[in-house]
Amino acid sequence: MPSGRWADKAPPLRAWKGPAGLPRAVRSAEQDKASGGRIRRTVDVGDGVTACASIELKVLPNTRRIRAYLRWSFKGKTVEKYVGEVSETTRTRNLEAAWRLVFDQRLVIVSEKPAGSWASSPSVRSVMKANRARDTKPELALRSAVHKLGLRYRVDVAPLKGLRRRADLVFTHAKVAVFSDGCYWHGCPEHHRPSHKNSNFWKEKISGNKDRDRDTDAQLADHGWLAVRVWEHEEVEAAANRIARVVRDRAGR
Repeated sequence: MPSGRWADKAPPLRAWKGPAGLPRAVRSAEQDKASGGRIRRTVDVGDGVTACASIELKVLPNTRRIRAYLRWSFKGKTVEKYVGEVSETTRTRNLEAAWRLVFDQRLVIVSEKPAGSWASSPSVRSVMKANRARDTKPELALRSAVHKLGLRYRVDVAPLKGLRRRADLVFTHAKVAVFSDGCYWHGCPEHHRPSHKNSNFWKEKISGNKDRDRDTDAQLADHGWLAVRVWEHEEVEAAANRIARVVRDRAGR
C-alpha cells in the first residue's frame, strides 16, 4: 500500500510517466522486465481466449497518488482494471510494485515451462510463452499452407451463431471448422507433460480445455458441421492436405 511519500506534493514524472514516442517493442520489453516475462502477463478473458496485459501508471487530477491499472485489448476494445496505488521513486520500481499487486490479486495466469516439457527448442518455447489467442506461429503456418492449396476460408470466427467458441479456419460452404490446438494447452496425448508447479490448477485447466473441445465438436456435429483438429506438432503440409481433402469432399457432396 502507499507509504504517503507524496502526501504534500505531486509525484515527479520520473516516478510514473514513461518517455514519449517510445516504439511499441520497447514498451513491451519494459513490461516484460517488470513482470518477469511475457508469459506472466496473460489474462484469461473466457472461453479459452487469452490476452496480453500491461500496466499503466496514472496520476489523476487533483491527487498526489500514483494509481496502477491493468490493461488489455479484447475484441478491439481496451479493458482496464484498477490494481492499486504505488509509491516508489522511479517508474521501473513502480511497474514492478504494480505487477506484484496483480500477482497477489491473481488477475493473470502465471505459469512456467512445465518440468519435463517436450517443448525443448527455443522456437517451440516461444510459442508456448506467447500463448496468443490468435495468430500463433503454428496457426499462421497452417493458414499459409492451406491458402497455397487454393482454398479460401474465414479466420477466427464462430462457426455457429450463438456458439461462443471460435475456430481458426472456417469453411462455410463445406461446413468445416478447423482448430489449431497447442499440445500443452489442449492435452496432446503424445507431448503433453503435466506441470509440477501449481499442478492442481493446471490439471483442472487442461481437463477443462479438453472437455470444451469435445463439447464444441459435438455441437458442431449436431448442426451438420465437421470439426478438424490439427495438433501443434503435426507436419504443416500434411495437415493442410488433410484439410483440403475434407473440405473438397464435403463441398462436392
